[in-house]
Amino acid sequence: MSKQFTIVVKLGTSSLVDEVTREPRIANMSHIVETIVKLRRQGHKIVIVSSGAIAFGMKRMGLEEKPSKLAAIQALASIGQGRLIGLFDDLFRQMEQPIAQILITRNDIMDFTQYKNAQNTLNELLDNGVIPIVNENDTLYVSEIKFGDNDTLSAITAGLIHADYLFLMTDVQCLYTDNPRTNPDAQPILIVDKIDDLAVKTDTESGAGSKVGTGGMTTKLIAAELGTNIGVTTIITLSSQPHYILDIVSHIQRQAGSLTIDQQREAMKEDVKAGKLPLHTRFLSLPQDTQIKSDKRFWLLHGLKTKGAIIIDQGCFLALTRKNRAGLLSVGIIDVEGQFHESECVSIKVTKDRANPFEDAVEVGHCRVNYLAAEIKLIKGHQSSEIEGILGYADSEYVAHRDYLAFPPVMPPSTDALVEPEVL
Repeated sequence: MSKQFTIVVKLGTSSLVDEVTREPRIANMSHIVETIVKLRRQGHKIVIVSSGAIAFGMKRMGLEEKPSKLAAIQALASIGQGRLIGLFDDLFRQMEQPIAQILITRNDIMDFTQYKNAQNTLNELLDNGVIPIVNENDTLYVSEIKFGDNDTLSAITAGLIHADYLFLMTDVQCLYTDNPRTNPDAQPILIVDKIDDLAVKTDTESGAGSKVGTGGMTTKLIAAELGTNIGVTTIITLSSQPHYILDIVSHIQRQAGSLTIDQQREAMKEDVKAGKLPLHTRFLSLPQDTQIKSDKRFWLLHGLKTKGAIIIDQGCFLALTRKNRAGLLSVGIIDVEGQFHESECVSIKVTKDRANPFEDAVEVGHCRVNYLAAEIKLIKGHQSSEIEGILGYADSEYVAHRDYLAFPPVMPPSTDALVEPEVL
């Protein structure tokens, strides 16, 4: 029996709505539904992350341009979301496949208990053969609680349920070394094992992207990097040919096991050349020993939005990143950036220049703090035993407890100049 996977499929607005007429692309949506149901019948667990609510609302209200007023956009989202999920339900019902709608913002996972509740709900739906359709709750969002785009939301959803694969459906077959629309010499990139080594032009440089969506290739690369960190293989493929997902999953099942990266790359080239496999880009996940495995660590790094930053020295950085790490103590803090409250998530930045801490500070992780920004400014550089004398109370000896500290699996290259690499 073939291996079953948990798969997240992200559909952009351009997959669902025609750029010119703003009409729903019902034929493509039907094709998507057929593909997803086939995957379900093969035993795979599927989650859809779908854009399109605002575009559906614009069509219903006869608008050509998206309004600039936030309340107007939110009203369009509330109008369009019902129409979007209704159309999906009609199509899936023809194939007797139950679906569920999940609307989410960062505010819904501010607390780790809420994060786990979202995780449990998704897993319960998947275990019962239901296909959840996830979207950002554009009806209620403000910038402070918005994920930013549905590429990011899809990667966070993939991490939430420990998915095996994340498919980012887009209007090009794969990632190229340049924009293939303007450069005929642009070469396809089939496998990416190190995103930092990519030498490509993204939509911000080449002007690519959809007129009805909010994302582009840049946001897909960000989502792919997030996915690789958590053990999710991320795939970019053509949204107008959703059946490609079936071919790619089948190819992965046949290849599962022992091939090296170079062997995978060569096998993909041969299969694409022979017409056995559609063009696509596959971002390989990090090795098992460097992936983010902890739900709480993933939640701190990617589920929460940071409200400011704490600048620490090199000694504090080493204490926080060693195997038997400590919590974040006030004595190692040099300065504070921004305003935030207790229990909010902030960036941790390290500097080697105590005189000018903001000049070369490099973000190395996130934490949830036990004190206000103004209070941390008062206790920075002081021993924990002095906190009560300075503030008049001491909720904790730690500015951030070690259970609420999180660092990425791979430190940014810029930290090499701050601390000797072998120490990390």
